[in-house]
Amino acid sequence: MRRREFITLIGGAAAWPLAARAQQQRMRRIGVLNTLTADDVGASARYGAFLQGLQQAGWSIGRNVQVETRWAAGDPDRLRTYAAELVALAPDVILATGHAAAAPLLHATRTVPIVFVIVADPVGAGLVDSLARPGGNATGFVSFEYGMSAKLLELLKEIAPNVTRAGIIRDPALALGPAQFAVIQSMAPSLGMEVSPINVRDASEIERAIAAFARANSGLVVIGSAVVAFHRHLIIAQAARDKLPAVYQERSYVQSGGLVSYGPDFVDQYRRAAGYVDRILKGEKPAELPVQAPTNYELVINLKTAKALGLEVPPTLLARADEVIE
Repeated sequence: MRRREFITLIGGAAAWPLAARAQQQRMRRIGVLNTLTADDVGASARYGAFLQGLQQAGWSIGRNVQVETRWAAGDPDRLRTYAAELVALAPDVILATGHAAAAPLLHATRTVPIVFVIVADPVGAGLVDSLARPGGNATGFVSFEYGMSAKLLELLKEIAPNVTRAGIIRDPALALGPAQFAVIQSMAPSLGMEVSPINVRDASEIERAIAAFARANSGLVVIGSAVVAFHRHLIIAQAARDKLPAVYQERSYVQSGGLVSYGPDFVDQYRRAAGYVDRILKGEKPAELPVQAPTNYELVINLKTAKALGLEVPPTLLARADEVIE
């Protein structure tokens, strides 16, 4: 072998690991489309869990990954604008909160990987082909099973036995609302209750609808959506004003003064979503990562709110609670 060829070979061999390491350590980019605001207590806790999950997987913001986050504040127009904006940045993967964020992202791209969280029915909504084999560029985590909706009505009856009428607050723009209402409606007769849908789209409608429904022996079941979550404080305040016991699907409502919630631990879901993002950054495809169901459910009770409503929380219910706010 000639000396020049030998030196070239040795030099190339020495340079290859450096090139490989440089390729492995290149800055990656993650997009995040959130339906709420950065100062929302529940949303910030979930987002923090996602960032913590990334860190535990070895990703450090500014060192080997950039995170581009957009907060849509419950506005569908902003969600569409931010979806197009994030896709234009050509990220390696995008985290989407709920159907409200996932749908416009999938409209904007069928190539950029998407991991969604808090989506009720990704198959019915057309986000994936099936739970076991998503098939496209999206996968993620479902928010709950439809059958769980009936438990919300059972919980309302348990904590407020005198309630005979329940208003089901829902976003009529989502298929989720009517589907959950149907499950709740099927349970109502066995509990001796009547249920009525309360459709909400904006703040003024929420105030009018709840005030019009309020009367003796009435209560509320609040079905989650981006619109409902954004107006969380208004719903809680109106329920308190009208002396209506209300059941929610997520702990942040109870932390904000709501009576009781039962639903998945969404903080845990965001932490698990970080694991899927990590796997996609390392080369796995969303089409091959099955959509996962919640693994942890939690019951949270606000005793201060119960007292204000004149309710005595049954000891058996307190014993089952994961958290009691006093």
